[in-house]
Amino acid sequence: MTLSLPTAAPAAAAATVAAQIAGAPHVPREFLAFKLGAEEYGVDILRVQEIRSYEEPTRIAHAPAFVRGVVNLRGVIVPVLDLRLKFDMPEARCDQLTVVIVINLGERVVGLVVDAVSDVITPTPEQMRPVPEFNATVDTEHLLAIGAIGDRMLVLLDIEALMASPEMGLVTASIQ
Repeated sequence: MTLSLPTAAPAAAAATVAAQIAGAPHVPREFLAFKLGAEEYGVDILRVQEIRSYEEPTRIAHAPAFVRGVVNLRGVIVPVLDLRLKFDMPEARCDQLTVVIVINLGERVVGLVVDAVSDVITPTPEQMRPVPEFNATVDTEHLLAIGAIGDRMLVLLDIEALMASPEMGLVTASIQ
């Protein structure tokens, strides 16, 4: 699939996207980059509580397919979501590279199963691209931007919006 980005004033569009993402143009924002298959995604590093090796969670009856189950994390019951299944990707076998990114969303903690984590990136305003409108399994309202960093393309997730979506229902109020 080819994504076409607006060509009118690309520098202005990139600056606007960067300002929205960073909250202010002079405050850089860092993202933890992770892989799902051949695709790379990023999530706000300030929401990451920890990265854990994958352990099989306890299944919950009648949970959606993308909910692998729950784990007990130091006395906190944490739902574990498989982002591959959530994004309608083929299910992958869990191996030694599979990790769970534990996300802290205010009063809610959620585990995200991903294929691997790679690094922390701090995109510049010039590297940020607006998310084009297209028919996708992930609502574009749950995406912050596309980070074009060298030859890498990272889909930067708005994890709060994704977790607050009606399908997920994991967060009910605005997170500060």
